[in-house]
Amino acid sequence: MSLPFLPNIPVSDISAAIQVAIGPIFLLVGTGSLLNVVTGRLGRVVDRARVLERLIEEGEEEVLERRHLMELKALDRRMKYGNRAVLLCSLSAVLICILVALVFVLDFIGAAAGIIIAVLFMMVMAALAAGLISFLLEVHTATRFLRVRHEVLARQHKTASSDA
Repeated sequence: MSLPFLPNIPVSDISAAIQVAIGPIFLLVGTGSLLNVVTGRLGRVVDRARVLERLIEEGEEEVLERRHLMELKALDRRMKYGNRAVLLCSLSAVLICILVALVFVLDFIGAAAGIIIAVLFMMVMAALAAGLISFLLEVHTATRFLRVRHEVLARQHKTASSDA
């Protein structure tokens, strides 16, 4: 049955268009997984910052306050990198959605838009790479700052020595 207001497109053409457009979907799934990891880390950073802010506001020893202020500075950097990673990875995901739609539509109308698709794909990859770099900076900041303090290790060593 043919509908007068719809173009007559063979099912095989629709199937081929779907196959071509589905490739970037895997990239979208990976980007979504990355966003899940980044937002989870960002949530824990925000929770820790709130705890430290409350401790500082309630008043504490000078040594602890200094340590907590240093940690807050590192958490602030981590939040900056994490938020940037979320923004860039989200931008990448939106661009992937546009890419999929564009590939699908252009395949039907037969437009020669290879350069448009190539440029859009490069934009996707640039946004994703920038998001990954921001995520890497957040992880680097976390591992650089969050090391076991020497006095804690020394205390643990003394306790282990006295138990022996």
